[in-house]
Amino acid sequence: MTDEAPDLARLTATAAELSEGRASGLRRLDEAGTLAVVLDVTGLAPEARRPLEDQLRAGLLAEAGVAEVRVAMTAEKKALTVIAVGSGKGGVGKSTLAANLAIALQRRGVKVGLVDADIYGPSLPKLLDSESVKPEARGSKLVPVPNAYGVPMLSTGQIAAPGQAIAWRGPMAGKALEQLIDASWGDIDTLVVDLPPGTGDVQLTMIQRHKPTGAVIVSTPQDLALIDATRAISLFEQADVPIIGLVENMAGYVCPHCGGTSDPFGHGGAEAAATAMGLDFLGRVPLMMGIRLASDGGVPPAAGTDPAGEPFHAVAARVADWLGARKAG
Repeated sequence: MTDEAPDLARLTATAAELSEGRASGLRRLDEAGTLAVVLDVTGLAPEARRPLEDQLRAGLLAEAGVAEVRVAMTAEKKALTVIAVGSGKGGVGKSTLAANLAIALQRRGVKVGLVDADIYGPSLPKLLDSESVKPEARGSKLVPVPNAYGVPMLSTGQIAAPGQAIAWRGPMAGKALEQLIDASWGDIDTLVVDLPPGTGDVQLTMIQRHKPTGAVIVSTPQDLALIDATRAISLFEQADVPIIGLVENMAGYVCPHCGGTSDPFGHGGAEAAATAMGLDFLGRVPLMMGIRLASDGGVPPAAGTDPAGEPFHAVAARVADWLGARKAG
């Protein structure tokens, strides 16, 4: 440091260059050469913030007349695009669809995270082979667990002991959902949220506190499943949450031996229901042995090149188109 007073105009320009335009409000605090500057880290992953702060401080300290630099980091709370994946009843393959949808969107360049909001029956850790990994905490926020598929995730299944029953009343389940969604997501801008089946407390909490951008409804083709799916659709519509569309899961059984297809749950029911309700039909996912084996093994089909992943990529393409059209509008 020299005895000359720092040139604030020059230092402001230097700070902007050092911080990629994120520094602002630079001012001199005293005659001894102490500077204060605000660094906007909105959208930066936590691990990228400290190096940028260090670079800004070191660059300013190298300037004449600067003895100390105090950096105040600030970040706006980013509005996440939330895609709710719901169903009227359990056992329709909703979690498998949610996991593969998130991975397929990630393959399309979307910065996507995954939340297992099925508080009482979490299954996404199994589907993404991350059952043994516990989330860390940074301050008051959970840090999502990374995996081999590039889709960070949070689930109560990563917090509770394996096989432990999660016996929480509605308020506790709502608090758990709050912690999972309001986590330290870094540069993630889209969350796929796997909701529990039905229209209960968790769904209501989700809609009230983290209103989804849109909802994907999963159903099998049979009439009983479609009756319950209609109830889920009604809940979202009453809350003014747009329905992105319906997915027909388990749409035909593909025999692994002869390659023939049969329809134990019927065929076309979800598409017909979508048409009747004026909703988009996002596609069919067949009942395939390959999907079941890959899912049980923690290797989602959408992550590979096997034909079993193609239906999920087709659904993701339609969801991405819907999101793109919404942003453009």
